[in-house]
Amino acid sequence: MRPLQAILFDLDGTLADTAVDLGGAINAMMRKRGLPEVPFSAIRPIASSGTNGLIAHALGVHKGDPGHLELRAEFLNEYEHCFLARSQLFEGVQELIAAIDAQGLVWGIITNKPHRFTARLVPKLGFQIPPAVVVSYDTVSEPKPSVKPMLHACAQINIAPEACLYLGDAECDVVAGNGAGMYTVLANWGYISDHQAALAWGPDADINAPLDLLSVIAQCGVTPK
Repeated sequence: MRPLQAILFDLDGTLADTAVDLGGAINAMMRKRGLPEVPFSAIRPIASSGTNGLIAHALGVHKGDPGHLELRAEFLNEYEHCFLARSQLFEGVQELIAAIDAQGLVWGIITNKPHRFTARLVPKLGFQIPPAVVVSYDTVSEPKPSVKPMLHACAQINIAPEACLYLGDAECDVVAGNGAGMYTVLANWGYISDHQAALAWGPDADINAPLDLLSVIAQCGVTPK
């Protein structure tokens, strides 16, 4: 691979802990139906699977099943009421971004969160150095694990995928990053419940805390844009 010019991140479970607010939305749906709420201990490991994963776990309705689109729309409407409530950056993220910026690297976000939420959540999280690019679920025609959002981000910052590192905590992150030719790193502090199974997704490296990424960047080498 080339020396790095850009560091790109997943959002939920990688940069920001958003599981509590995601859980708030699904449990609002459960209460409306008179069903028991899903405990947070069950929500956290599936938070990175997003709306579809939460609906499948809580209500047993999967993508493509009858009624799924209606449930997805209901979830997003519930999430609208709470998505800014308790989501926050993981410890060490601000320092990591500052160190990346100090090396002359570009940074950005590629997430499967819809733009209607990303556009307001990213500023609310308070990044001291704003991202150069943000690609959301609906920015392009296909979300991760498609390579389309990855290639779109690269085009926006004018950097080849081979000069990008992508950090995420879900299988779709690793699959999309690898497919685009990026160097992929697994964020073990996110919502991963089975670390050994996650390594089978094929990341190039895995780390236990945000600032650990700096040693990976050093090993890859840097060529500032």
